[in-house]
Amino acid sequence: MEAPVFEEFDPESDCECPGCAARRRSGRLSPFAPLTPFGGRPSARRALVVAAASAAALGAAHPAPAVAAPQAPVRPGVPAGDEPATPQGRKAPLHGPVGRPARPSGLARPVGAPPTTRADIVRRAKAWVSAQVPYSMSSYWYDGYRQDCSGFVSMAWNLPGNEWTGSLDQFGTRISKEELQPGDILLFHNRSDPEKGSHVVIFGGWTDSTHRYYVVYEQTRPTTRRQATPYAYWSHSDQYVPYRYKGLAPPAPDAAGTVGAGGAAGSGPVGGSVPATPFPGRAAFGPGADNAYVTLLGRLLVERGAGRFYGSGPGPRWSAADGRATQAFQRAQGWSGADADGLPGPRTWSLLITGKGRSIGSGGGSASSGGGQPPATGPRPGGAPALPAGPRVLAYPGRAVFRPGAQSAYVTELGRQLVRKGFGRFYTTGPGPRWGEADRRGVEAFQRAQGWRGAAADGCPGPETWRRLFS
Repeated sequence: MEAPVFEEFDPESDCECPGCAARRRSGRLSPFAPLTPFGGRPSARRALVVAAASAAALGAAHPAPAVAAPQAPVRPGVPAGDEPATPQGRKAPLHGPVGRPARPSGLARPVGAPPTTRADIVRRAKAWVSAQVPYSMSSYWYDGYRQDCSGFVSMAWNLPGNEWTGSLDQFGTRISKEELQPGDILLFHNRSDPEKGSHVVIFGGWTDSTHRYYVVYEQTRPTTRRQATPYAYWSHSDQYVPYRYKGLAPPAPDAAGTVGAGGAAGSGPVGGSVPATPFPGRAAFGPGADNAYVTLLGRLLVERGAGRFYGSGPGPRWSAADGRATQAFQRAQGWSGADADGLPGPRTWSLLITGKGRSIGSGGGSASSGGGQPPATGPRPGGAPALPAGPRVLAYPGRAVFRPGAQSAYVTELGRQLVRKGFGRFYTTGPGPRWGEADRRGVEAFQRAQGWRGAAADGCPGPETWRRLFS
């Protein structure tokens, strides 16, 4: 059956249109904010206008009848019958940051179920929860996966493309409720009308011995969430089917293949000489790339001191960890600018293959001298909250962090990234943890460099500004 195309309604609170931006600046924008300039829903406002006109005509002796308050919108995350709809996109390849297919035409798309572990499935799911990825059936996250329920599971299962609820069962084996373990999924695909109720979630473990509730990881409005959910789901509970990923592999042994001090076990040590593999070209690397060259690159980088960048792997699918590790190695050579962009070129590849050049942290520069290493964690000056630990793309912290007078480590990292991107001319000192006019002007200049104007370039970093700034 051909996968249908559904209409998408993005969360109002995440909208970047001029109207929503204006309401946001005035402090009135929320999921339940008025939708018209004068307050209330359009129908309610028309009723109020009619009532006011009638009162003026009839005089004080004939007061206008009271107008019933408009019904409040449904809130997500409540029991059965009130769950938000979860429309989804059709099957699609991995996409780049702006929704363009990211897989180079010269590379064949892999098929089958790539191997992964339960720990990696849950780790990837938690990464989206931490990043609070907005729900959308037409947008793609920085890792190339569509931001709906089936794209979320495709990402967690490390699939080679974006699937939908009508195709995910091909990558799994049907199991029973008693066999469920973290990393398995619960799938409901309404074949007669896929738009009505179809949904898929990731099982995270039982909450108690009764097996009546479990921890769920799911992509739904407004953002990715983790919560306790009744088995099998709030609605259509009897139609959810448990599946286990076919490519599930046992955890890698913690032996000679351990990836650095803070990493996870990989596929084995690289040790010894590496055959002189010719540079495969830049098309073999970057978002959407999935091939043996990416694995080899990661292993070579780990051997040169980049193990801390990898939470798991290295693997054949290009990830942000590969980009940060490559950039750290490039900076260790003393390179900067376009020469240290995190994508391996012929010079980078040659040094890694031959074992030449400086290793990361060997004195000639390292990830700590630039943007290659994640920001440090731990207590920050002025009582600012610590940044999340781990080598990953910094999650968008929300608009409240960037209000006048706000102070946090995220403001500091935003300023540093603006300086790295060439938009630091507004700083006389800093960047620092307190949000100020220099930060706002730097963000505005960056937004205008993206071609945005008006309310889209107001100097307040939203999710898309943040993603582009840190990509």
